[in-house]
Amino acid sequence: MKVVVIAGIPGSGSTTVLNSALENLNYINVNYGDVMIKIAQDEGIVEDRDALRTLSPDVQKEIQKNAAKSIREMSQVNNIIVDTHCTIKTPAGFLPGLPKWVLDELQPDMFILIEADNDEILIRRLSDKTRTRDMEKLIDIGLHQEMNRSAAMAYATLTGATVKIIKNHDNRLEEPVEDMVNTLK
Repeated sequence: MKVVVIAGIPGSGSTTVLNSALENLNYINVNYGDVMIKIAQDEGIVEDRDALRTLSPDVQKEIQKNAAKSIREMSQVNNIIVDTHCTIKTPAGFLPGLPKWVLDELQPDMFILIEADNDEILIRRLSDKTRTRDMEKLIDIGLHQEMNRSAAMAYATLTGATVKIIKNHDNRLEEPVEDMVNTLK
């Protein structure tokens, strides 16, 4: 069975594309952060997701590694799509969403990046009243997408996986959904 990682920066529509594509795919959607929080809660380390950030880096790494191992085990009986972040923008710079110790355990077969034009992402973020997001300039949104591409290729180099970029433009959801379904069938 396969492990496919899907990622897109906030506002790219990766979750929307994924949810629509799953209607026509034989894959189980697994959110990486949900697996991490479940492991930490089962071990009695934290009560909620926000508490994960307060753990020591060594404990966080161990939880990340265990989450990847758990997802890989799920793939023994089901195709898995892992919804996660390729890179994480922080005030100190970009962090890899899938460090080497995670990739070693996860062993992904493919990375799918969902992208949109920078101005589309900005407008989506401004229109989404359900989320509180940092304001970014168009050039910063573009940089984040470029960092995702670079990180995905680095991850592919380490794992032998492929990288597929799917464009998700406004009012054309059927196109990226069809592209994803055709890629994963």
